[in-house]
Amino acid sequence: MLVHLVDGTYELFRFHYAPSNRHPRLGAQRGVLNTVLDLVSDGATHIGIATDHVIESFRNDLWPGYKDGSGVEPDLAAQFGEVEELLELAGFAVWPQIAHEADDALAAAAAMAAADPRVEQVVICTPDKDLAQCVTADGRVVQLDRRRGVTYDRAGVIEKFGVPPESIPDYLAVVGDSADGFPGLAGWGAKSAAAVLARYGRITEVPLDPGQWDVEVRGAGRLAASLRDGFDEALLFRRIATVDLDAPVSGRVDDLAWSGPAPGFDERCAQLGAERLAERAHALASGLRKPGGR
Repeated sequence: MLVHLVDGTYELFRFHYAPSNRHPRLGAQRGVLNTVLDLVSDGATHIGIATDHVIESFRNDLWPGYKDGSGVEPDLAAQFGEVEELLELAGFAVWPQIAHEADDALAAAAAMAAADPRVEQVVICTPDKDLAQCVTADGRVVQLDRRRGVTYDRAGVIEKFGVPPESIPDYLAVVGDSADGFPGLAGWGAKSAAAVLARYGRITEVPLDPGQWDVEVRGAGRLAASLRDGFDEALLFRRIATVDLDAPVSGRVDDLAWSGPAPGFDERCAQLGAERLAERAHALASGLRKPGGR
């Protein structure tokens, strides 16, 4: 069995800003529903979708500059609750996050699913770099960028970032993440962070005396000084960049099995002008129920 976990927040943003979206208030919801049905059409049977029902999370208490909902367009913000309801009516497991973030939910669900011996692989569907930390060495958890058609296993994460999955929080801690609103440390860039962390793994293992470094990197003295002076902030940024597996998600893989739309789905699609998507969902569900169906 394969389990697919979808970043609903990313998909909602993606379709809201898509050039083909002609209805800023409603169009993104149709896009999200369609792309999740694409997964079903391609053979996915167990699907969970995480969303940021509230943009703020516990991380806003840790760092004042952390992302919040202040820059989200009203037409987009209004659709979070609506797309969650739509996807639930479509029969999917949906995890709206309030205290946590969608990233945390995806990570928690991946850990839950990977612990089930029936699951051959967990596919986390998002390009978000934070989720690279969830990719496992045994290949049971991978990350999929559906837009680019690229799957990242452990080797793929190393090729992309220069560090293994377990070092991603440390990498983000020093490089920073402008999308999430924390700056990292002065002087540290992607190349220097990759070189140093590929050797030491964690920022707590990096010698604060550059004379003890056994890796060649340009500006080692400046980097070491930046890490020494900003060490407490680096630890905080690593905490912020680390996914929290306590996020509320389904307790069993069986809860992710898709069996088709629930009552009220057709009416909801009619409100969106998405009658064809309703027909598509029912046709896919009908195929499941036929003898020999998935």
